[in-house]
Amino acid sequence: MQIDKLIDEVIAIEGDYSNHPADRGGPTRWGVTERVARRHGYTGDMRHFPYVEAVAIYKSNYWSRPGFDKIAAHAPHLAQELFDTGINMGPTIAIGFLQRALNALNRNGQDFGDIKNDRKIGPQTIGALQQFLSKRGTSGEMVLLKAVEALQGERYIKLAEQRPANEAFLYGWLANRVRS
Repeated sequence: MQIDKLIDEVIAIEGDYSNHPADRGGPTRWGVTERVARRHGYTGDMRHFPYVEAVAIYKSNYWSRPGFDKIAAHAPHLAQELFDTGINMGPTIAIGFLQRALNALNRNGQDFGDIKNDRKIGPQTIGALQQFLSKRGTSGEMVLLKAVEALQGERYIKLAEQRPANEAFLYGWLANRVRS
């Protein structure tokens, strides 16, 4: 899986600079919020935040650090979705979706034991993923992907229900983020 291609796709969806009044993220460029850019040492105006810095943040914070590169070794389509969800909602939320889905799809522990929903990709999560894919064959990744996307879609609707200002983003979230 080519991470640079995934990043280009995300940035194409996120767009250049924005500062939507309903967006709690505030000034954003290439999908990177000002808060995240500042944590990485950027001090300038977000309208001038460099593309290359956005790419570096995506690679470290949203691909390698959460462990989506480890998921990609077993389930590349799932890793792509977790990466995208992690950018939009936070990597720990994406990992939580994966762990919840794996636990719900283990047939009451018949295929593999429940894993702790600790929102970290470690040996238990990778092991459960491997066992699930081994048991379910080639269609397993797509079913797991649908489960993760169902949880993502439900969260988007809940966000819009809890904060009406988020309704400004709901259509785009569902159109561009939930793909199956």
